[in-house]
Amino acid sequence: MLGQKRKLGKKIDDLKIGDSYTASQLIKDKDLLLYLGLTNDANPLYIQHDYATQTPYKQPVVPSVMLFGMVSSIVSMHLPGPGSHITQHEMTFPKPVSHYNEVTFTLEVIAIDVDHHEVTLSVKGYDHSGDAVLQGKLNVRPAYEPELLTGSSLENFF
Repeated sequence: MLGQKRKLGKKIDDLKIGDSYTASQLIKDKDLLLYLGLTNDANPLYIQHDYATQTPYKQPVVPSVMLFGMVSSIVSMHLPGPGSHITQHEMTFPKPVSHYNEVTFTLEVIAIDVDHHEVTLSVKGYDHSGDAVLQGKLNVRPAYEPELLTGSSLENFF
């Protein structure tokens, strides 16, 4: 990664209301185990089939925060893209997602505040049956235009 040129995402002036991005992700055991290991989350509802079958869910479910992580990745990589930062989020999870389910996420720009360098995105997630599994809004600061390197920015090296 070092030495590679990377393109920044859309700047605030490049965005317009109605811009959207849709992505789908299949949730596999490998992804779940990586998430649970990283967060040290041992909730039996997420991984123990014998426990989960005794709950109203009837099977293990995907952690809500993991779904939010997928949304965060879309913001970081696609809309607005690299260099952006989520400053606020509001999410609901109306239906649990089970393992091996494919979730389709759609993010759409619904407001732009140039003065505060912030955009508001609506977020919707649907499972393979078309049922809503995630809904919400995000406030995001898109990538800033980087400052140009000048002689004065390297004055400590002369």
